[in-house]
Amino acid sequence: MLSKVKLLNGYSIQNAKDETIGHVKDVYFDDQHWTVRYLVAHTGKWLTGRKVLISPYAIAAVNADHKNIVANLTKQQIENSPSLDSDKPVSRQFEESYYGYYGWPTYWGGPNSWGSYPYIEHNREKWNDFPKNENKYDHHLRSSHEVTGYHIQAENGEIGHVEDFIFDDESWTIRYLIVNTSNWWAGKKVLISPLWIEHVSWTERTVSVELTRETVKLAPEFTAQSLLDRDYETNLYGHYNRKGYWVDELVVK
Repeated sequence: MLSKVKLLNGYSIQNAKDETIGHVKDVYFDDQHWTVRYLVAHTGKWLTGRKVLISPYAIAAVNADHKNIVANLTKQQIENSPSLDSDKPVSRQFEESYYGYYGWPTYWGGPNSWGSYPYIEHNREKWNDFPKNENKYDHHLRSSHEVTGYHIQAENGEIGHVEDFIFDDESWTIRYLIVNTSNWWAGKKVLISPLWIEHVSWTERTVSVELTRETVKLAPEFTAQSLLDRDYETNLYGHYNRKGYWVDELVVK
């Protein structure tokens, strides 16, 4: 299911015992595969002074109706997990300790967004397919809050800014950037896939895409009423004359 990242903000995170772990305050994604790696949780008073990260591996369900997320973690597990200072970025060293502590296969090293797979593999028998102790790319984790507002640069000029992201809650891949073009085309919003990004300047806060302004202007409009089903996506990819991301992922599955 496709959903907006901003909708996760404020969701309560609960475990199987109905204990509240915290509330979502941010989302960290990896700038190589544009995949959500962690939910950042505000834990209130029970675990002060700690930045708590929840990997999608731990998430059992996302309930939009109740605005909550069910995680397969206990408070004790979280309390005893590797500590990350709240004022420091997430390092690869921390991630290795974090994944090792929970016993999950690492996502880096393989060609896909989750190692050997384009989706989260919960079948432990397949975890041996994941590369061990490899580091084939130097990733950085980015905050969705930070990247919101970045300017979108087409091949022949600016076209708008990042308003939000749309992710797939099965693979946790960011499928689209929601681009607000209000400074150019009377408030029209369009979707652009990270697959079409040519370059991101994290210092200048710009995202350059391999598209012209005219092509984006004529793209299917995205509204609050838009139904993000496969028909909509097929039409969108057809407009941009690109192959759908689902084609390659079906081959891997």
